[in-house]
Amino acid sequence: MDTPRRSGSPRPGRSTRPGRRGSSPRRGPVLAAALLAAAGLFASACSAPAATTQAGMAALPAETPKALSPYYGQKLKWHGCGTGGFQCATMKAPLDYDHPAEGDVDLAIARKKATGHGKRLGSLLVNPGGPGGSAIDYLQSYAAVGYPAAVRARYDMVAVDPRGVARSEPVTCLSGKQMDAFTRTDTTPDDARERQALETAYQRFARGCQQRSAKILPHVSTVESARDMDVLRAALGDDRLHYVGASYGTFLGATYAGLYPQRVGRLVLDGAMDPSLSAREMNLGQTAGFDTAFQAFAKDCVKARDCPLGGRGARPAAVGDHLKSFFRRLDAKPLPTRDHGRTLDEALATTGVIAALYDEGAWPQLRTALTSAVQERDGTQLLSLSDSYYERGPNGRYTNLMFANAAVNCLDLPPAFTSTDEVRKAVPDFEKASPVFGEGLAWASLSCAHWPVHPTGEATRITAEGAAPIVVVGTTRDPATPYTWARSLAAQLDSGTLLTYQGDGHTAYGRGSTCIDSAINRYLLTGTPPTHGKRCS
Repeated sequence: MDTPRRSGSPRPGRSTRPGRRGSSPRRGPVLAAALLAAAGLFASACSAPAATTQAGMAALPAETPKALSPYYGQKLKWHGCGTGGFQCATMKAPLDYDHPAEGDVDLAIARKKATGHGKRLGSLLVNPGGPGGSAIDYLQSYAAVGYPAAVRARYDMVAVDPRGVARSEPVTCLSGKQMDAFTRTDTTPDDARERQALETAYQRFARGCQQRSAKILPHVSTVESARDMDVLRAALGDDRLHYVGASYGTFLGATYAGLYPQRVGRLVLDGAMDPSLSAREMNLGQTAGFDTAFQAFAKDCVKARDCPLGGRGARPAAVGDHLKSFFRRLDAKPLPTRDHGRTLDEALATTGVIAALYDEGAWPQLRTALTSAVQERDGTQLLSLSDSYYERGPNGRYTNLMFANAAVNCLDLPPAFTSTDEVRKAVPDFEKASPVFGEGLAWASLSCAHWPVHPTGEATRITAEGAAPIVVVGTTRDPATPYTWARSLAAQLDSGTLLTYQGDGHTAYGRGSTCIDSAINRYLLTGTPPTHGKRCS
């Protein structure tokens, strides 16, 4: 099954760890946490911004409610964890902010203290996206060791796994074998029987989440995670929140700004989402974004003599036709792989292709994988790309990325579609947005139709009136978070300033553009944002 992650991902939706431009993506063969809702069984969409009459997010009172004082006053007990000077702690937050007496949720925190001898600027909280990506994994594998030395010298680098994610009371839904079956579900159904099979798969997934995670499932919304970040800010002793969020992490950061504008410090929102979009709009927009990325890949592919989808000199449009034909052949007859008898079907192959589109540094790997599958009838490499996207280990076990991704997405917005009839009517619009991926992403948008918990959020504009300057970063050919989303968010925010990277790939900071990195580093270190509308290449 294929679903985009809420801001970027095949199948369910997921987030992305930035990879360096022109090099292999950091985590595994493809990215890391940039799901959002993109290519697999779970999807997310984007399109025109919602009407300007849409109500904006209301800020919470500046004074901390008395019932929440114990949480805001807690002292974190730090202890060494892992190597490299990292410290970890557990923070308590109310399971339900409206009824804090009804129980707590334990949230995992990690930090690496500032390395320099100059004046410390405070804590810099980081989140790689998803929803469902582990911020602690991102901190320990990249941010606390790979962010510019000048930034790490002045800030304590900090991460919290959001509620329901990784180490923070993770949502669980299916066993490894059940997930294997789920990820193979056909999201381009040819008849009533296949449509019923797809709907049944979503029902089983939702039922599994309810059976295994009933307590936490109603309380993993982005609003609740943003409120958790304010509790963490207080526990760290900071007056304001400094934050770098990528992909879905931009929605989390923007939500924080909307709720607590007076506590905004230096916020970088990289690969921005547009909170004013409905689920259907978001999924449709993301479908168009992946088509833009695929067209860029196709133009690059046909420059090479060995392009497996048409050869050197072929029309880029023909590359898409060849890929769709390949997918149809897999639908009829999956390819063998060298992975313990597993086969590559249309759903897994689509996920593998979309996963590689997150980062142009993965294009050579994608070309090699397609050559192996199309010309040599070996699906191993495309299967590996799909496994990386879903975070499936060699032992057949999955992280909770996809479970948390669905749980957050289905709680944050009403479903894009509630019936197969609605999807069938919408398929032409999705195919117009992407002739190659549109049909599958339309059906992936059915993923929240049978969710056991009613959504608590809705599409809303975020203005964060009175907040300090907020830097919104957009990449012009971003596959997972289309550039129009960044423009819209920057325009909504009362203090938003737009920084543009003219290029390919998902997110921009720390991925090879000196222009982008210099602008963001200066902002983080001095508080001076780049000129609104600044463009880098």
